[in-house]
Amino acid sequence: MSDAPTNTNGGAPVLDVDPGIPSGSPKLAPWELRFTSYDVEAFEVPRGREEQWRFTPLRRLRGLHDASVTADGRIDVSVVSGFGDAAADLAGSGTRHETVGRDDPRLGDGGIPADRVAAQAWSSFTEAHVVTVNEARSDDEPLTITVGGPGAGATAFAHMQLRLEHHAQAVVVLDHRGSGTVAANTEFVVADGAKLEVVEVHDWADDAVYVGAQHLSVGRDATIRHTSVTLGGDLVRLSPVINYRAPGGDVELDGLYFADGGQHFEQRLLVDHSVPNCRSRVMYKGALQGVEGGTAAHTVWIGDVLIRKAAEGTDTYELNRNLLLTDNARADSVPNLEIETGEIVGAGHASATGRFDDEQLFYLMARGIPEAQARRLVVRGFFGEVIQKVRVPALRDRLEAAIEAELEVVGV
Repeated sequence: MSDAPTNTNGGAPVLDVDPGIPSGSPKLAPWELRFTSYDVEAFEVPRGREEQWRFTPLRRLRGLHDASVTADGRIDVSVVSGFGDAAADLAGSGTRHETVGRDDPRLGDGGIPADRVAAQAWSSFTEAHVVTVNEARSDDEPLTITVGGPGAGATAFAHMQLRLEHHAQAVVVLDHRGSGTVAANTEFVVADGAKLEVVEVHDWADDAVYVGAQHLSVGRDATIRHTSVTLGGDLVRLSPVINYRAPGGDVELDGLYFADGGQHFEQRLLVDHSVPNCRSRVMYKGALQGVEGGTAAHTVWIGDVLIRKAAEGTDTYELNRNLLLTDNARADSVPNLEIETGEIVGAGHASATGRFDDEQLFYLMARGIPEAQARRLVVRGFFGEVIQKVRVPALRDRLEAAIEAELEVVGV
């Protein structure tokens, strides 16, 4: 078992169910049957019948879930100031990038693994990347972190932590690309009064498998705007967890995913309101399509929101919408809301999955727009609400171009 840093669980109830973890190490947080641990052996090997894994095609994980695979590659990480052609080194930017060992005491500040793959990634990584922002960066100068896969046929375990110190501010693009198989933990640690806007892009090659846990730690009066974009890869499974550390935290989670035939994209969210007077908003939108006669595209969105007894004054809402562009596509959407106190500002959820809106198509075609072009306009409008929140113009253009390329696949 690997050494684990000292950590707390954000004021949530704790239960020590693993006597093998040293005294002073993180405890396991109960919520229904959910618990957390750095020890991979604390989790049973998934069989596909568990609630946490019932939608995931385990045979396509290439052994990440049962320890039948070992790391034979590594990820490449680069950090620059700016995006695209405007990128420059970090000198004088109030930001530093460090490569550290697993004994660095900061690791684990964001959260603790909550499934076997995340625990395996924790136990198996050899070096971690820590990016720290110490001051308020200009919104016009984003920070770009590029993560490259280990290469076709190779496997890597990864760990990254993005830290914003007190009252720091940054816009960050976290860009994943390349080939291979990757299991990773990514921590976003946002201190009191800090503000983070991050766009996490998964534009992997067709052969890639990526299973990632995102741990978002929100300080007092801190703000996180997290946008997740999934466009490429054979299988991509993301599990963001929001952990409020003190009152006043404000989190928005937005997501966009576009799956072609044969792709499996899965999003499993937990927003854990454990302290008073915090806010959360969740909005994910997905489109699915497949080539006739080919393997169906499949997306999964699980949105869990928990409002604990101590979390009075909570204000939360979550929404998931899916647009089916062809017959051979499947979208599973399961919003869950558990409330343990009546003293809240508001709470709600919504989910909808369907085909093109015939009224929208009729409206456009009645004004002389050909059907194919009308369908494209509907898809652009469907995703527009999410894309417009991306405040990096060059990245926004790239996402719009990627969606156009996806639509070309089946001639929509």
